[in-house]
Amino acid sequence: MMTKLVATATVVACASTALGQEDAAEAVEAATEAITLAPVTDRFVIDNLWLLLAAAMVFLMHLGFASLESGLTRAKNTVNILFKNSAIIAIGLLTYLFIGFNLMYPGEGWLLENWIGALGMATPPADGTGMTPDYGAYTYWSDFIFQAMFAATAATIVSGAVAERIKLGPFLIFSALYVAIIYPIVGSWKWGYGFLDDLGFYDFAGSTIVHSVGGWGALAGVIVLGPRLGKYVKRENGKVEIRPLMGHSMPLAAIGVFLLWFGWFGFNGGSVLSADPGGGEYGFKGVSLVFVTTSIAAAAGIVGAMVTSWVWTKQPDLSMTLNGALAGLVGITAGADVISVPNAAIIGLVAGIIVVLAVTLLDRAKLDDPVGAISVHLVCGIWGTLAVGIFGNAEALDGAGGLLDQLIGIGAVGAICFPAALLFFFILKVTIGLRVPREEELMGLDVGEHGMEAYAGFQIFTTQ
Repeated sequence: MMTKLVATATVVACASTALGQEDAAEAVEAATEAITLAPVTDRFVIDNLWLLLAAAMVFLMHLGFASLESGLTRAKNTVNILFKNSAIIAIGLLTYLFIGFNLMYPGEGWLLENWIGALGMATPPADGTGMTPDYGAYTYWSDFIFQAMFAATAATIVSGAVAERIKLGPFLIFSALYVAIIYPIVGSWKWGYGFLDDLGFYDFAGSTIVHSVGGWGALAGVIVLGPRLGKYVKRENGKVEIRPLMGHSMPLAAIGVFLLWFGWFGFNGGSVLSADPGGGEYGFKGVSLVFVTTSIAAAAGIVGAMVTSWVWTKQPDLSMTLNGALAGLVGITAGADVISVPNAAIIGLVAGIIVVLAVTLLDRAKLDDPVGAISVHLVCGIWGTLAVGIFGNAEALDGAGGLLDQLIGIGAVGAICFPAALLFFFILKVTIGLRVPREEELMGLDVGEHGMEAYAGFQIFTTQ
């Protein structure tokens, strides 16, 4: 950019010397026009490139989910978990191409105004630059690939909660239905300028639109499936013992969390939809602030979960601490662009405390979630969405994000996602079956479903 300006200035100087006054004036006018147009072109390239880089970072989050879920579950189910996470990204991309994108971003083509978007395959407009004049400086396909990377996340969240006992085929059918239909319809209500957007509901990058959608699906799946064998054992005195079924690789789980944290810079930072560093008071709405609030919330989430679990269990719990980072990230996602840095720390700290309490309470309610997905994505997603109404900068929100509006948005999303997920799981259960046989669950889904081992020659199979 600077090279262009220097070159243009040189041309103007030479023209003034070598040409007559009238010709020099024309040269100056042409040079001025070039200077004016150059930033526009450069801004388009920069914003478009940033959105593509952000999409690649969100894609990397799927490796993070696969690593985290594998690490927090038993070795005998690792192949199954990796297979599900590989299939989910494919299902997410393809269903989003053929139906999801138009459902979520219908423009003027609503099937049911402000409620259900357009049907059909994603197809760029004639100019190929965007869907509406309101969208930023990036191409249609850049927007598609960025949004498509979000789509599979909802099903990935469900995968962790139902791990170690669900049949592969029914889970993939559920994922396809949930990602192709439920997620984009709910997303259109806010991000497609539907009725929640008109209401004033605010969800910057998806504490509700992405994470609670996955969390509601996870809760439904856990309820319909029931707990893993050996998780809750009834004693002779009638009391139920909660037995921990330990994950096989905490290093893998830790790697997964750090991959997710890195990917969240694209998840939240890309949702600015430009590389704009920020403007206005404290730089609200800019990508620079979003990077900082995202990390500060994650760090505070670690501290909140670490201290809470240490006090609660009398020992520092690594799995709780790792989920504390994710809790902070989920919590800040709804308002990362309209929350001050000190308030981001508060939101993350509270999320870290909440996730420990939620994991414990769900366990006591005999809702078996091997990775804490419901606590992280649903409970902390709800908290983060409400936090916008409590801590959000009023000027940056411009009338949106009131606490009542946030409550209505949370309720509306839950009102369709939870019943729909329950229905999908129940139909699959009574038709083709949802849960693997007892013997297969005890031996492990790797051998039972796939006929292979994750750690051939090193793995010892047990019946625990």
